[in-house]
Amino acid sequence: MKAVLLGDAMIPGKGFGEAWKKHMGQYGSNIIVENWESDWGQLQYRRLEVEKRGPEIETVDETILKEGKDAEALMGLFVPVSSKVMDAMPNLRLVGVSRAGLENVNVEEATKRGILVFNVKGRNAHAVSDFAVGMMLAAARNIAKAHHAIQNGEWRKTFVNSNAIPEMHDKTIGLVGFGYIGKLVAKKLSGFDVNVVVYDPYTKEEVINEAGAKKVELNELMSTSDFVSMHARLTEQNKGMIGEKELEMMKPTAYFINTGRAGLVDQDALAKALGGQKIMGAALDVFTTEPIPEDSPFLKLDNVTLTTHIAGTTSEALTNSPYLLMEDIAKFLNGEEAHFIVNKEVLENEEFKTWLASVRV
Repeated sequence: MKAVLLGDAMIPGKGFGEAWKKHMGQYGSNIIVENWESDWGQLQYRRLEVEKRGPEIETVDETILKEGKDAEALMGLFVPVSSKVMDAMPNLRLVGVSRAGLENVNVEEATKRGILVFNVKGRNAHAVSDFAVGMMLAAARNIAKAHHAIQNGEWRKTFVNSNAIPEMHDKTIGLVGFGYIGKLVAKKLSGFDVNVVVYDPYTKEEVINEAGAKKVELNELMSTSDFVSMHARLTEQNKGMIGEKELEMMKPTAYFINTGRAGLVDQDALAKALGGQKIMGAALDVFTTEPIPEDSPFLKLDNVTLTTHIAGTTSEALTNSPYLLMEDIAKFLNGEEAHFIVNKEVLENEEFKTWLASVRV
């Protein structure tokens, strides 16, 4: 099997190459290892545009044009896998991205063409859940603001929330989304003796109850929570799900935390709610445009903590994910149970079944 492995500035191709050799070497040594985008700044811009507009906006990478015609596998992190890429790789049968998000893969087109797609669910779940809890504390206890003040020669003791600085004990935490990350946030918060409520129409009530949380509707979550934390996956259906109406339901002492996707929230409505102190504060790691524009209203507010989309960036989350991806694909090819298949309907595709039988021999 020939494979094209395209890393980037976040996870270089070398990492995918080493992961292939460890887990997939028995299926082929003809691997082409390159980088889709090596410039960190350009990567941040390009991947965000793809997440907003889909992989079809990108041109086909030169390595794919040169080496992809006879390749059967394409692996990477943020490399866009569009219909144009599939046209350039007529023998493509496996696509793998070492991330949970699938915004850079045209899964619908892959399914039509009998191409099996893998992702890595929960690869950065510990990283993001750690960060989300940290953002709650940073926003409520003014940790970043006090640090910034000291560095600028000010011994600051008063803040926007000085009259109502909360302790975590006995507060209600509302989690919007209860996948890998949401579950870990609930688990990590359990030591604070908080009450956790969850809005997730796709998770059964008993699963939420087993985690020590309570399933509620979105309106109840927004109106009763002291902290609202976003952990839902962004889809066409839930884009902008938190708007002016939902923000107006929040307590004036509540905090809004977003380490998920900016597209889940009406950014203008959030800035308005913070500017008018309709809510006490927010902590945001994700933005519609990154880097955040100089004229962003969030930069003028003193009741918001901003970070540079780093919630999922830990050494473990990055370096381990190609190995998790390749290991799962190898299990599948070995006839074992795989956990990261995205489009299982491809397993019934006759062309794919024929190819798979030839690989497994």
